[in-house]
Amino acid sequence: MLLIPAIDLIAGKVVRLRKGSYDDVTTYPDAPEDIARGWRAHVERLHVVDLEGARSGHSEQGDVIRRIVQAFGSGVQLGGGLRSLEAVEQAFALGVDRVVLGTAAVKDPGLVQRAAASFPHRVIVAVDARAGRVATDGWEKTSEIAAIDLVEELSAWPLSGVLYTDIERDGMEVGPNVAETARLARSTPLPVIASGGVGRLEHLTALRQADGPIAAAIVGRALHEGRFSLAQAVEHCSEE
Repeated sequence: MLLIPAIDLIAGKVVRLRKGSYDDVTTYPDAPEDIARGWRAHVERLHVVDLEGARSGHSEQGDVIRRIVQAFGSGVQLGGGLRSLEAVEQAFALGVDRVVLGTAAVKDPGLVQRAAASFPHRVIVAVDARAGRVATDGWEKTSEIAAIDLVEELSAWPLSGVLYTDIERDGMEVGPNVAETARLARSTPLPVIASGGVGRLEHLTALRQADGPIAAAIVGRALHEGRFSLAQAVEHCSEE
């Protein structure tokens, strides 16, 4: 199982939200490009989210993202506010390897299909769920679409993977929703990436040993707050 560390951005600062709430923000002092530079020796991929873009619907922090890409090198995946093919193209122009589309999968599935056709195996769809229902617009709205139904619909497209987040666990370090993530992984041939809730190394073990082929895990707050090191997390993910 691959370990992917996360950098979330607001106003050029590294932050983490709790349960996706913009009213509960923790800000970290280190520059995002410095964090990215320190992590690049340990991992091959980095997950970056423009939280301002996710809420507003358009990219807000291109300069910061470009610096992160320059610091980390190849392997950056970017989400947040990418809701047109032009925005996707602009993201790739910043040097990212993959883009993450969330709201568009619900509100404009045609965009996801066009983006996947234009950039095969470079588009990840974020399926962010609250009580099993897909959330949109920076997680501020919840649709009536079941997460597993959306994943099954996406399976025929040339996507890079599906990123599943249980919003109620995100940033809380209480453990990921292993059962639901594994169920989604069993329902699609696409690689499934787990996100939300990892706070201890045992949580990574639970994902790695789940009854479903979980391809990768994203970790944010636990790394930023020193619950364990990135090297420890990578080792835990790769254990047999």
